[in-house]
Amino acid sequence: MLITATKIDEIVLAISAHVKNKAALISVGEHTEVDIKELITALNKEGVKFIGGLFPKVIHNNSLLDKGIVINTLHNVKSLFLIKNISSKKFNVPQIDFNTDTNYSLFTYVDGLTSNISNYLSELYENYGMQTNYFGGGAGSLTLEQKPCVFSNDGFYEDAAVVCIMEMTSRIGVRHGWNKVEGPFIITKAEGNIIKEINWKNPFEIYKEVVEAHSNKVFTEDNFFDIAKGYPFGIVKDNAECIVRDPLMVNEKGELICVGELEDNTLVDILNGNKHSLIEAAKMAAEESANAAVLPQKAIIIDCISRILFLEEDFDLELKEITDTIKNKFPEISIGGALTLGEISSYGEGFLEFYNKTVVVGLFE
Repeated sequence: MLITATKIDEIVLAISAHVKNKAALISVGEHTEVDIKELITALNKEGVKFIGGLFPKVIHNNSLLDKGIVINTLHNVKSLFLIKNISSKKFNVPQIDFNTDTNYSLFTYVDGLTSNISNYLSELYENYGMQTNYFGGGAGSLTLEQKPCVFSNDGFYEDAAVVCIMEMTSRIGVRHGWNKVEGPFIITKAEGNIIKEINWKNPFEIYKEVVEAHSNKVFTEDNFFDIAKGYPFGIVKDNAECIVRDPLMVNEKGELICVGELEDNTLVDILNGNKHSLIEAAKMAAEESANAAVLPQKAIIIDCISRILFLEEDFDLELKEITDTIKNKFPEISIGGALTLGEISSYGEGFLEFYNKTVVVGLFE
């Protein structure tokens, strides 16, 4: 459901009527004229359970909006909680008793601009393992200024994550469409989301040489992201699509600052993509989830904000391929989602991952 109202009482009434005695997943476009703290107070007064996040843009069917609130109903909720202080690594993940004969899905929104997101996901996986599927994304502003961006009944926070565990089956498709240009290279020194050395050398010098030669463009003082948005890193994985890391900026030392952490001695390729490869990958992600689903109640799309920065006006084609693929098989299904700062998913038999520049499509039944 899409809410365009800006008055708190109208928003609360709409959410309460839509989810009834169930819980709400609330995705808010960052330019929506609403006071999140007031909304939290009003929803608590009404007795609505919820988790939510603030995003550069939200998705409702084929529409992409920077103003508006998208509501998805969370069914059969087993546990709903907030985790604070992600960057400090000093937090506890609640213990959950999973039934062995029940399918579970875990949905999480995390501050996409905080540090140690990979550690947060590792803690989730260490506690819950393969007893549940995982799905979600990084919240935050396109300004890349860290501020409160995730919320629940407990409040509005930065450096935090909100989580809902449901007794629901989920079918997940994950694809990115970026292809190797050159590599592998060794990240010989990293600290959190900062690449400090590649092949024991200054990382920007290595990156610059490869990207300028391939793109026929030249880096200047103010065009780093304009070029780099088309040349992410790919963490090399055996027998699987690589995990993309998005370089956001270069600092005065020539170190590369990325979305998401990297570790020392990680092997990476430098990647590139085009309109066709990215849109085809998005369609494949939708096909994978749709082909595995039987009677899904809802579809949620988590798509990276940097894909629209790369595709620009062609992003509408990507979104249409995803929604058409889902609607062709399930015409009545509701579709919602967000453009995120990092994507979260478990996929196949693989470990829980934090992705960049990737499309994650989940069908929940």
